[in-house]
Amino acid sequence: MLVVRKLRFRLALWCWARLVPALAWKRNLNSLLALAADPGSASPYRGLAPDYTARRVKRAVRRPWLMRDRPCLREGVLAMRFLRLAGYRPELHFAVDRTSVVREVLSAHCWVVLDGRPLLNAPTASMVEVLVYSGDRMTVPAPAAAPVAHR
Repeated sequence: MLVVRKLRFRLALWCWARLVPALAWKRNLNSLLALAADPGSASPYRGLAPDYTARRVKRAVRRPWLMRDRPCLREGVLAMRFLRLAGYRPELHFAVDRTSVVREVLSAHCWVVLDGRPLLNAPTASMVEVLVYSGDRMTVPAPAAAPVAHR
């Protein structure tokens, strides 16, 4: 039965990997994330490991024709959807590269977190987190505590 579930998973993932660029076209971030995070009440892929899902997402989008300039968003949306379909509660974190602030174009990144640990597309040290999407709400992360001056 697990083999059949994995085959269905891979087929659905392949289809969604091709749909995401069309769904993202002229759509704001909130509506795109709502599509990804609302798979309904069903969990048809329950029991599939999160690492397996992350590997399959990477493989499904390895040669993109569209959304080449936003691979982490495409992978994040897919991973969010399919992890939720497997019964997990992932978060999608968004950040801006602080070194790009002085450039003409900002460099942004997103990554998937599960149980407090990055699962897919971990950020670099130069990233400043700006948003966290948990599937039902978008929140602004708490700012890092300011260093305390010692006397």
